Amino acid sequence: MMSPKLDTAIPSLSANALRDPEYFGIVGTMTNTDAVTTLAALAQESRLAIFRLLVQNAPAGLTVGLIAEQLQLPAPTLSFHLKTLTHAGLVNTTQEGRFVRCHAVLDRIDDLVAFLTDNCCGGHPEICKPQL
Repeated sequence: MMSPKLDTAIPSLSANALRDPEYFGIVGTMTNTDAVTTLAALAQESRLAIFRLLVQNAPAGLTVGLIAEQLQLPAPTLSFHLKTLTHAGLVNTTQEGRFVRCHAVLDRIDDLVAFLTDNCCGGHPEICKPQL
């Protein structure tokens, strides 16, 4: 049996169709190590707050200065936490002149949820389909 081509668009799918758990098996690139790294990055209060703030401000993201201001974090502390979140694939940054803008990588969370719920309900995901 041939595997599906990943580089071809599927015109019948809506924009959010790939967030549906039945399609996660096609992509399924997260490993145990990736999941542990991602969960470990979020298992700290400040990093979780940073990520949630970026999710709330998606897709535009926030500058490092605004994150520091809103969460009242010193610059070195914020830098340390952003490095951890970036290493885990949860945040990416772009340079905008003198400013650095941070964005939540929402696909990473989609991948994590798909990984955690893989073979949910004994391989019958229709029983307990996650609400995304």
